[in-house]
Amino acid sequence: MNGNGALQGRHALVTGGGRGIGASIVRLLVSRGARVSLLGRTAATLEALAVELRSSGAQTFCATADVSKRESVDAAFAAARTLFGPIEILINNAGQAISSPITKRDDALWERLLAINLSGTYFCMQAALPDMLQGGFGRIINIASTAGLTGYPYVAAYCAAKHGVVGLTRAVAREVATRNITVNAVCPGYTDTDLVRDAAAKISAVTGRKLEDALQAMTKSNPQGRLIQPDEVANAVGWLCMPGSESVTGQSIVVAGGELM
Repeated sequence: MNGNGALQGRHALVTGGGRGIGASIVRLLVSRGARVSLLGRTAATLEALAVELRSSGAQTFCATADVSKRESVDAAFAAARTLFGPIEILINNAGQAISSPITKRDDALWERLLAINLSGTYFCMQAALPDMLQGGFGRIINIASTAGLTGYPYVAAYCAAKHGVVGLTRAVAREVATRNITVNAVCPGYTDTDLVRDAAAKISAVTGRKLEDALQAMTKSNPQGRLIQPDEVANAVGWLCMPGSESVTGQSIVVAGGELM
């Protein structure tokens, strides 16, 4: 494995760690020496990545969890803690985005997106912070979105949830600022993941436009004219975990090719 071992022995937990941005973050943390617990909803996806990483000497653990349910979070965190000890780095990456016009009354969708994107982040922070407070060290990075800093049509619930994540990040950063714990948000624009490509496919199916045209429409607001790569998001996360970033807390770091300035 490549890496400088700057996180050697640290226990990092990544939610939504089996694919996309989460998988890129897991790979980066492992390359820097961390022991990584992967949480997600699909055991097979998590294990496939973990097996690959273990073949290169990585220390990984997998647990299925529904982050929208506190009891599921607490059980998964307890299992990870039993194997690797206190959680020192938490990456809240699990999330879901579904589009719907604001005039469509779908309370279940509203509640689900708030539960996964916002309450899930809240539950995971509460589960990890006691370890960090006791150990005198912690790094929390919440994967928010440019949707947490501006508005997009047809994703009101998602925008509301991600704005909530940004506010939660700022509040907790203030609360633990004197305890050697930093709390930041990383806000990607449209990123080249299954989630975005599935969304583009749905747009294509509904509108009859070519898939390439649907993807191009997503990148139109990016001055670089492209999708963000998962590794680019992971690099921002990795820097926030590294020595030398101690004074950076309560921030929302945009990874979006200049879309927001």
